[in-house]
Order: sequence, then structure tokens, then C-alpha cells
Amino acid sequence: MEFRKLPVLPLRGVVLFPHVIAHFDVGRDSSVEAVSQALKTDNYIFVTTQKNAMDEVADADNVYEIGTVALIRQAVKISDRGYRVILEGLYRAQALEFKKQDGYMTCESTKIFEFSADMSQIEVMAKFRLIRNGYAEYFERVKKIAVEPYADISICEEPDVLTDLIAGQLLIEIDERQALLCESSVEKRLDRLLEILDREKQILEIDMDISEKVHRELDLRQKEYFLNEKIRAIREELGDAQDTDEELDRFVTEVEKLGLPQEYEEKLMREIDKLARFSPQSPEAGVIHSYLTTVLDLPWNVKTEETVDIQKAEEILERDHYGLKDVKERILEFFAVKKLGGDPKGSILCLVGPPGVGKTSIVKSIAEALNRKYVRVSLGGIRDEAEIRGHRKTYIGSMPGRIMSAVNQAKSSNPLILLDEIDKLASDYKGDPASALLEVLDREQNFEFTDHYIDIPFDLSDVLFITTANDVGAIPAPLRDRMEIIEIAGYTYDEKEQIALLHIIPKQMRIYNLKHVTISKDAVLKIIQEYTREAGVRTMERVIEKLCRKSAKMIVSGQKSVKITKNNLQKFLGIPKYVQDTAEKENQIGVVTGLAWTQVGGETLCVETNVMEGSGKLQLTGSLGDVMQESAKAAYSYVRANAERLHIPTDFYKKTDIHIHVPEGAVPKDGPSAGVTITTALVSALSGRKVYHDVAMTGEITLRGRVLPIGGLKEKTLAALQYGAKTVIIPSQNKKDLEEVPEIVKQNIRFILAERVDTVLEHALQGKPDAAHTRRIRRMVDRKTESPKVSALNG
Repeated sequence: MEFRKLPVLPLRGVVLFPHVIAHFDVGRDSSVEAVSQALKTDNYIFVTTQKNAMDEVADADNVYEIGTVALIRQAVKISDRGYRVILEGLYRAQALEFKKQDGYMTCESTKIFEFSADMSQIEVMAKFRLIRNGYAEYFERVKKIAVEPYADISICEEPDVLTDLIAGQLLIEIDERQALLCESSVEKRLDRLLEILDREKQILEIDMDISEKVHRELDLRQKEYFLNEKIRAIREELGDAQDTDEELDRFVTEVEKLGLPQEYEEKLMREIDKLARFSPQSPEAGVIHSYLTTVLDLPWNVKTEETVDIQKAEEILERDHYGLKDVKERILEFFAVKKLGGDPKGSILCLVGPPGVGKTSIVKSIAEALNRKYVRVSLGGIRDEAEIRGHRKTYIGSMPGRIMSAVNQAKSSNPLILLDEIDKLASDYKGDPASALLEVLDREQNFEFTDHYIDIPFDLSDVLFITTANDVGAIPAPLRDRMEIIEIAGYTYDEKEQIALLHIIPKQMRIYNLKHVTISKDAVLKIIQEYTREAGVRTMERVIEKLCRKSAKMIVSGQKSVKITKNNLQKFLGIPKYVQDTAEKENQIGVVTGLAWTQVGGETLCVETNVMEGSGKLQLTGSLGDVMQESAKAAYSYVRANAERLHIPTDFYKKTDIHIHVPEGAVPKDGPSAGVTITTALVSALSGRKVYHDVAMTGEITLRGRVLPIGGLKEKTLAALQYGAKTVIIPSQNKKDLEEVPEIVKQNIRFILAERVDTVLEHALQGKPDAAHTRRIRRMVDRKTESPKVSALNG
């Protein structure tokens, strides 16, 4: 007995017989290694079949011992890790032992002796002819077998070769193929093939009988019915018709229960009819089944019973949020209208404010108070219109849009849906999602909102939509017009302190189970001033979490209690990140404090001005945007036009260069509200009048000296309070906005309403100019020739 060590190629769902040439792709790592090894030696390989084709990894326990020794006729690389091979089966062989070697499987194989059939016997000759003729009839009926192998079979005169060629072409189960491979007696293989061919012939005859039976019962006008009946008859033979029919009946029953308008009910019924015509294994059936399941899962007639209790709503809002008086008042007004039986459907609230002020948590509280299902839909970064309206179901991988997915998730047709970060929507070649939201948020249209995937109108009029944004200016105007804007300003120091003491610290203590840790009030204030710089409280909460983690470590290490104060805070958090901007201690020339608005709250803005010998150049620095540069030029023109009245040399612009700088040059700055600030700095630097150090201001300037209104007054005044300003000059037209300014700001700051620049200069500048500074300016202006030296004057 001859033994031969060969690499092993396990196949899934395929049995290779001797005398058969087969071609297929090899992709598994172990199989690729086996083919590579065979190519390096003599191109011989042991081919066997996996017992379970679903197993990804083949090992000794999962492959048959009886296989075929094959010769690799051709192997072509089709990728970095893969071959397309052509194998020729040579002879049956048995693997005595499988082993793993260098990432592939090998075996010691021995050739199986075959008992040939005696063709001189009449019985063997009869079986041979019956098999060849029976296969010819099978080939004509099946029409799924390649012509070339059939040509080889039709002229074959050797029983052993014939049985292997036919066994390799029959559409039978893997177990039967393997049994034929394991049979070493040619005569027994002839007997087994006769049985198989006879059985397959009977199956084909049954199929023909079914077709003829159906045809007899139908006429030409019932082609569609014929197809359904044929599929039904085939399913009955396979034994899976009952489950399919039950599911179709369930679909029909659920569609009838929906009570949809007739045209849409008929549309769904047509989809069910299509599903009945397709085989359950066909891709089309999967698409239709998924569509029907999605449509029928929607809460068409399901609503959550709403409770409107204004007292309960007020308790929930006060429990979950500190401050935010105006926001709570507007929400309670909404509840009051619903309580009286009114219809507030026309109002879609948009909560606008910096990050971390509690916009999302307020919406959760509203949902709890109303007893509505709550679903959050994040809109940040969405560029594709299909994300809102869904994809057509004809596309591969199509699905409903986010709106209908949210309704389905809520399992209610009247949920509260939060459209978060609506100002972060984007648009590109795939469409404009903001435009797709117009119908969703318009109460005059959304009662018939049609998602592209669902393709049936769904009533969204009972859905309560609330949106959030950081910057109302980034919301497209048509979309903004459909919403009621409720602005949530940043918190004052006192409000942040109370939020930390009443909400954040108790919450974190519960989370970390800290019973012997205390954080003092002065430590909280220091955290707010020196470790966070934000309008909200999100960063402050993270800092407090850090304190809790470090305290937990100390408790676990054996310390009985931990007390955190402002004196030992640096030990826990390190060096303070921010130095609090404070008002100048002395009045200065050419240095003015302005007020600015950012997405994270208000900020102070220092404007510095220097006057130097030169030729009348105006230089602007500090990363200023186009609008802010225009404000500076308008201020410069106003000062030139009114120089005599402002007690400034009328020809200063000929012999002096003016440099206006806004510190923190790496931070971009823009907007018109620094107009009065720049004007004041210019007048101060040119006239020698000092600016009061505790005065801050904001307002847009015109060439005629008018002061125009600005936005973000509440945030700006909060910044002024934190800065330490005692007086704030604002446009007179912003008087109405003072109602929104917190009381603590009004108690500590004196507000000056200015209609013209003259009022600003009157309250911001000292009445008497600095004599030395005035003399220097006069010398520059009176100098008849330019000096090579540049004399810088401190502003």
C-alpha cells in the first residue's frame, strides 16, 4: 500500500469525482495556502468535502476521509489572497490522518482499489445502457447541465468513468454524492445511479403533472391566477405553503384593520399579491416583505393619552432646571392653552442657546409632563435629503427617513420629537435636508406627510415637534419662519453656583456613591471662574466628575473623608486654565472695553488704538472680519468729519498713522456692534481724553453718528458683570431688551442709553484731555516733513 503526503483542499457543497474536470475560486486562507503548496511541488492535491458547509473553518472532524486526488491543471491569481483553479480528478483516495501545518491542512493518503464491472455480463451491459439513456432523458428535462460534460457522457464506453461523470452532474444532495464517491464497486455504483435516476425521473414527472393540472383549470384570461396556483402547488410539494399562506393572511387582516383610504388600501393589497407570486427565497420577495412589515408596524391609529396638568408641569420644570424663568413661562403658557381645550398646533418651539444650558433636558421634561413618548432625532451634519424623506423602496438598502423612523420608534402617532441641532444641517449635491423639513414643520401640510419609502401619507399633525439650535442665524429663513424662537441665554455666576450645589454635585455623589466627600461653595465659585469658560454648565459638570473620581480614589486608599475647598482645589485640578478678565484699575488713553456675543455666551472685547507719525495710514489687526473692518472705517470717517467739534486736529489724517488692534489675534472676530467702541478709542487716542476703566459699551455706528441696536444684550451684560464693569452704554433702541437682563445685572450695573455717539463719548471719556499727549499729537500734525523715526504713543 502506497502512502502519499498531500495538501488538503476542503470544499463546501461540492464533491469532486475522478475523471471530472472542475473549475472554481479558492478564497479561504487555509485553502489558498494548500493550493500554493501544491503548486510549489507537483500540482497534486487531496480534495475532500466538508460535512457541514456552513462552517467557515474546516478541520479534521468536519471533512470526509474519502476524497479525490486531483491534479491542478491551471491556477490563476484573482486577488491578493485567492486563486481561480481548474482541477482534474484522478482517483479515489482515503486520508489516514489529517494534520495542520503552516496554516493549511495535510494528510497521508492512499489510493482506494476499485472493483471494476465485467462488461461481458449481459446484466452489467443492460445497466450501463439504461443509465446512459436515463441520463440523456434527465438532461433533456432539466436543462441546467452544461453541454460539454453531457457530450463526454454520451460517448463514454467505460462503466467506471461513466458513473463518475454522471454522479458529478446530477442535481442531488451532497450526502448522496459522497456516498457514490465512497463506493469502490463500479457495479454497485451502477445500481445506485439507476435508483437515483428513476427517482429524479418521478420527481420531474410530478412537476409536469402539477403544471398540466394547473393549466387544465385555467384559461388564457387567468394568467396571473395560474402563476399563483403553480407556486402554491410547488410549495405544497415542498411542505412550506402553510407558513407562507398564514403570513399573507396576516398581512391582509392588518391592512384591513388600518382603515386607510381605499386607494392606499388597494396599493398595499397589490403589494401583498406581488409577494404571493414570488418565491420566498427571491430577492423581490424580501424587498416587498420588508416594505409591508415596515408600513404595518407604523402606529397609524395608536395614540398616547395625554395629560395636561399645569401644576405638575411646573413642578417637573422646577425640579429639573434652575433659573430659565422666561423659558418655563412660555412652556407653561403652552400647557395652559392645551388645558383650556385650545389648539396650539401652530406653534413649533425652537430653543436657541449656547451649548450646555439645558435645551435637550428641557424637552425631556416637557415630554414627561405631557405623558408623551419622547424621541430625539439628531440633525447635525445631515447632508442628504433622503435622511428626512426616506429612500425609494426600489433602491437596494432603502429605508424610511428619520422622521418616520422616530414615529415608529415611539410606537405612537402623537409623540414629542426633538429635532436636535437644527442649525447644523448642511446641503450638497444630494439635496437640501432643510427644505425637506419645511413640510414636516408646517402644520398646514404635515397632515399628509409622504415618506419616499412608505409612499403613503402619514398624519404628523398630532406630533409635537420641538427643535434646538446654538445659532439662530444659521437656520434657513423659510425654516426659521415656521418656528417660534425661544432664546436661552447663558447662566450667571450665581446661577451656575446654584445649579452645581443643588443639582450637579448631589447627582455625581449618588453616581459615585460618595458619602464622606464635600465640595465647598467657594470651591464651586473658583471652578466656575478659573477652570471653566462657558455659557452653560457642561464643562463644569465634567470638572466636578473629575473631583469625584479623585475623591473616590482617596477614599479607597484609606482616607476617611475628603473636603474640597478653594485652597486645595489646585491639588485636584491642577493649575487654573483661565485668568478672569477684570476691568482696568486706571483710566487709559485709547483703550476701550467693548462687548461681544459668541455661541458660548457673551465676551468682553478690548480695543486698543495707537497714533504714530506717518502719512495717514489706517491699520487694522486682530483677525477682524469684513463687517468689523467696515465698522472701523466708518468710525474713522466719522472722526475725520467731526474732528473740529471733537477738539481733534482737523488734518490729523495727513501726518499720522493710526493702528487699531483687538487683542487675542488668533480668535476671529466679526460683527458691527464694535462700532461705538472703536469710535471711542479713536477719539480718546487723538484728543488725549482718558477712557473710564469701568465702562463697557456696545452698538453699531453710522457715518452720521447714530447708534444702531444690537443683538445678544443679555449675554453681553452678563459678560460685563463678570468683567467688573460698573457702567454699560447700549443703544437706546435696545431699551426694550433690558427686561430680559437678569436682576443681578441690573443691581450692579448702571445702563446708559445712547442714541448718538455724543452720548457715548460724554459718559465714556474724561472731560479734560491729557496735556502731554495732546502736545505730542500737535507736534506730529504740525511737522512739515516726515521724520525717519516713528514715535509710538501708548494708547
